[in-house]
Amino acid sequence: MLNEALRTKLIEAAMQARDWAYAPYSHYRVGAALLTASGKIYEGVNIENAAFSATVCAERVAIFKAVSEGERDFVAIAVATRDGGAPCGVCRQVMSEFGQQTIVLMVDDSARLVGEAPLAELLPGAFLPGNLE
Repeated sequence: MLNEALRTKLIEAAMQARDWAYAPYSHYRVGAALLTASGKIYEGVNIENAAFSATVCAERVAIFKAVSEGERDFVAIAVATRDGGAPCGVCRQVMSEFGQQTIVLMVDDSARLVGEAPLAELLPGAFLPGNLE
């Protein structure tokens, strides 16, 4: 389902969302764009806080927006940072709640694709809902 046109659209959405990030402390702005199985794209940005533990990552903002609107099946997420950084461990764990198959696209300042991998490769040995059964 992730063809080249959708990949490009997702990357562009993440790049645009990055402009909305609130990062007055780290200055490390992150934009994310999450493609759901229904075809809808949810954007997210990192939102920092002076009490650092209250900060939330762009990937989780996008995921929480999607989940709050009833979405549960994710196809791909594009993450745009200045250097093509990968999602943090907490974001990877949140993503794993909804499936290890989600494709993660990591792009830099110039929208250059730095990395692409299914979540299962980025979080091997994930703690999954089945572990609680």
